[in-house]
Amino acid sequence: MTPTAPGLADTRTLTAFILLASLSGIGVGLAKVNFALYALSLEASPLELGLVAGAQTAGLLLASLPCGMLVEQFGPLRLYVFGSLLAGGLFQLLPLVGQPLPTLLIGLCMPCRLVSLNAVFMQQLAQVGEARAGWFRGSQMIGMLLLAPPLAALFAGWLGAGGSWLPIGLLFVVPARRQGAEPLSLAALGRQLGVLREQPALRDNCLLEFCVQAAAMFFSYFIVAITVQDYGWSAGEAAALLSVHGLAYIVALFGLGRLLGGSGQAGFAASLLLCAAALASLGLSGRAPLLWGGALLLGLGLGMLQVVTLSAYARHGAQLGHGRIAGLAVLAGPGGSLAGSVLGGVLGEWFGLQPLFLLFVPLFLGFLLRPSPQHPQPALCARRISR
Repeated sequence: MTPTAPGLADTRTLTAFILLASLSGIGVGLAKVNFALYALSLEASPLELGLVAGAQTAGLLLASLPCGMLVEQFGPLRLYVFGSLLAGGLFQLLPLVGQPLPTLLIGLCMPCRLVSLNAVFMQQLAQVGEARAGWFRGSQMIGMLLLAPPLAALFAGWLGAGGSWLPIGLLFVVPARRQGAEPLSLAALGRQLGVLREQPALRDNCLLEFCVQAAAMFFSYFIVAITVQDYGWSAGEAAALLSVHGLAYIVALFGLGRLLGGSGQAGFAASLLLCAAALASLGLSGRAPLLWGGALLLGLGLGMLQVVTLSAYARHGAQLGHGRIAGLAVLAGPGGSLAGSVLGGVLGEWFGLQPLFLLFVPLFLGFLLRPSPQHPQPALCARRISR
């Protein structure tokens, strides 16, 4: 059944939500950039820089499932406000501590915001239609990739890296019950993970999300080193390559949802083949046209697959609880990002960075053997996890 066109009230709600997602993306992007600048200002070693980056992801992984349960108990607004206020306060402590140790604690706050926003958007998709499934992630990416980096440079120039935590914290503080939900407990978290065993379509979707984020992180983290160190590109050329990739990703999120929704399995297969071709191009050639083309196609392909995963999460959320599914989504995505960065760090010394793009090709081609995860299979576990 095709959803009806959204009314004026739904459109206003969606617009307000997109603005909130963009603002949240700006805050997260500012924090990521300023963490690196602040650590460098403290003369952190390369190992300490890596620990700072890893601590943020570790916080996301540790808190995503509990936050999914808490959203079901207390509602997304309360959890979002709590996480925003706590993160804003912790940012103010960083200059006083004099070292980036609170990074892990700040990372633990992020799922309160991300899981809450994911859960609300999954609910909204029922009214606005799955063609807009990529708009939430696209709004975040606009804030993180396009707006946050120049703002971070501006703040650092005015206030220094240490002084920038005040406006960043304010951005986190300016954000915006479900009855009968299961109380948070270790047993409840175990049952939440058990959903993956009982729901093959959801498991496939989480695995696809993991691979999408791993490939995206590997590209964004290591393509600069590959082009600058191996092929003599300037820093500006490498940054432009990242911008083209990011813009293609955002265009796919905002513009290709309707196309994918009407194409079914064919659209899913085309997205996978596009990613595989782009990764092969990036892994096999150092010629500039192929690198530019690979970056562009990878952005489009990953954005298309992101629309698929978000649509599937929304459908599973309607069956099993949006908070629980949002928690699993936030677990799978950062887990993939961590895997993508670790892949380059561990294997890059032995095999070189560029050939590692080829390791992703069979991963994406393997999904051609599976049905599209957009249509969750009926299951009885909805009753089981609510007990």
